[in-house]
Amino acid sequence: MRKNNMKGFAVLLDPDKLDPHTLNERIKAINETTVDYIFVGGSLISTDNLDMVLNKLAEETTAPKILFPGNNLHVHPKANGILLLSLISGRNPEFLIGQHVIAAPMLKRSGLDILPTGYILVDGGRPTTVSYISNTTPVPADKPDVAAATALAGEMLGLKYIYLDSGSGALFPVREEMIRLVKNTVSVPVIVGGGMRTKEDVKKALSAGADIVVVGNAIEKNPEFLKEVAETVASFNQTII
Repeated sequence: MRKNNMKGFAVLLDPDKLDPHTLNERIKAINETTVDYIFVGGSLISTDNLDMVLNKLAEETTAPKILFPGNNLHVHPKANGILLLSLISGRNPEFLIGQHVIAAPMLKRSGLDILPTGYILVDGGRPTTVSYISNTTPVPADKPDVAAATALAGEMLGLKYIYLDSGSGALFPVREEMIRLVKNTVSVPVIVGGGMRTKEDVKKALSAGADIVVVGNAIEKNPEFLKEVAETVASFNQTII
């Protein structure tokens, strides 16, 4: 992901929230605008929709399909890659390394592009599925130094991406001060998601240093927001060229 200095936009699709009709609407919207990546996954995935979603996306979209796994079962051959997430903000060994050990042989055989990612859960104003499932405490929103030190440790351990996430349905996005300090502390790309509902939220994240912005929940409630985010990222990139 992201092989130049341009900013990127990823749409997060949660299979649990998609039926065939809704998926067709998302695909139509994705194909009508510029989406750099399609992240597919969620903390739970309690339905059998993962196969349906990825098969359809593989047939009808060209943007890379990247798995956003909640556990070691969320692996699929129709994806192009997988965010191998290590929840470095938590202290639950299952999500630091345990699930990864179980999945490693399958991932080795899968042929997927493996993207080692340090996942930092940030307090977004309400409990999230991620914090509940992983039994971890988010980094306080007003502690950018903690997030930066955590990200630096992840980079030193060899992780290739840092993902700051306030979680699906967060009341507010990751603060600019945290994004900026993390970006200035590490040399790897910084992905930011959760709680972004307006173009201004997206602009703030990009200006603070986010290399890739991820939007999911807001698009579920307002499909037109997908186009707005794509236009915002494109406009921002025009200032870089």
